[in-house]
Amino acid sequence: MVAYPYTYAGGNIEIVCGPMFSGKTEELIRRVRRAQIAKQKVQIFKPGIDNRYHETDVVSHSAMTVKAVPVSNSSEILDKLYDSTRIVAIDEIQFFDDEIISVIKKLARRGIRVIGAGLDQDYKGIPFGPIPTLLAIADRVDKISAICTVCGMSASKTFRKVCDDDNQVLVGETDFYEARCRLHHDEEENIETLPRETSLEQDNSLAAV
Repeated sequence: MVAYPYTYAGGNIEIVCGPMFSGKTEELIRRVRRAQIAKQKVQIFKPGIDNRYHETDVVSHSAMTVKAVPVSNSSEILDKLYDSTRIVAIDEIQFFDDEIISVIKKLARRGIRVIGAGLDQDYKGIPFGPIPTLLAIADRVDKISAICTVCGMSASKTFRKVCDDDNQVLVGETDFYEARCRLHHDEEENIETLPRETSLEQDNSLAAV
């Protein structure tokens, strides 16, 4: 792993991205804990809609957890920032509005190290929200992979097992998603996904076999 200093005179932007179940939040928490060990003031933010595991804490799928501040929009991050804060970590960054881009730029100009983690693509494989721009302006990008549930190879995509075209994401419904490699994600693009209730009934029947 490439080493990097704890402080940046001119600020720094780091983005950790990948599909669901790839360990993005776990990596964000790991970097936060290293900074805390180094006695640096850290603030962690997350979108208020992400309450899958906890109302306020950031929690990874592997049950790693760190205290965070839920916010309803990007500008709240600046409003709730302490003068002593040297590092800002933002989880599930894809859920924020486009203003998050200017907010992160302002933080970096103040000399703050910004660590963001989020999905780079939605379940259709389309670049997600502000992530493409953040990847372009970042000083460091780490795209991490998961394990394909079909073949066990490296997975860069998120596959949704239920049909709900009205919602880009079903927040909290992690049972409806799988990590997939490109082959096993793309081969089902033109196959009509089962309605949610039917999918769940099918999963239960398979589990009983």
